[in-house]
Amino acid sequence: MPNTEFPDKDRHYPGAGMTEEIPTFEGTPLTRVEYIQALVHFYRGELNRATQWRLRLDNTTNWAIFSVMGLITFSLGDPSHSHVAILAGMVLVFTFLSIEARRFRFFDVWRARVRMLEENFYGPILRRDLRSPVSGWGNLVAEDLLHPRFKITYHQAFRARLVRNYIPIFSLLLFSWVIKLLMHPWGVADGSQFFEGMSIGPIAWWFAPLPVLLIYLYLLGILVLVPGTVSPEEEYWGSKARPQETLSRIDI
Repeated sequence: MPNTEFPDKDRHYPGAGMTEEIPTFEGTPLTRVEYIQALVHFYRGELNRATQWRLRLDNTTNWAIFSVMGLITFSLGDPSHSHVAILAGMVLVFTFLSIEARRFRFFDVWRARVRMLEENFYGPILRRDLRSPVSGWGNLVAEDLLHPRFKITYHQAFRARLVRNYIPIFSLLLFSWVIKLLMHPWGVADGSQFFEGMSIGPIAWWFAPLPVLLIYLYLLGILVLVPGTVSPEEEYWGSKARPQETLSRIDI
């Protein structure tokens, strides 16, 4: 007589000639091989995510560099070209930095999972000692999968990318803007003519320094007030066991 209380418990398989119980996923323990295979595929997926988001970071940095080179060349190449091109470059690079900070937060999520697996799964296997440095690391990764969250704030990500790539770019823009005003002051370089050279059409000369002042004060505030984070390269290559092996800023 068929089981009416649990209709999925008994099922006849063709050719078997007998009734077998269908195992459930949650009720069947994983074997060691299945566990390792699952983590290997999970690691490959998270590593691919981290790589793709890292490429996105490089793209925005490249956009900023090419834009700055083009605008500076245009502005300094001819005395008739206005310094507004360099001001536009400052706003454009600030926009790229804002986009890159957002992308860095996503990259940091995948990178943290990859490092957790490398340190607590692959590391113990390779040294033939299955004791992981972080106890309960599997629960931490599982919780992060079930309830994903960013590891750093937006301003921390903004500061990290500013320190890593964008300080030289903003410094070059500011230097080029001053050089443009000194080289092409649109008249004899006395005080009045110099300030008149900062005017933008009918807009008064004092309006031009305002966006420059706001942008660079904001960047300075980020550097001073926002706590820094350890860069991915410094965290990866840094070693507490060998503190003498320090990394230069060029390396990271």
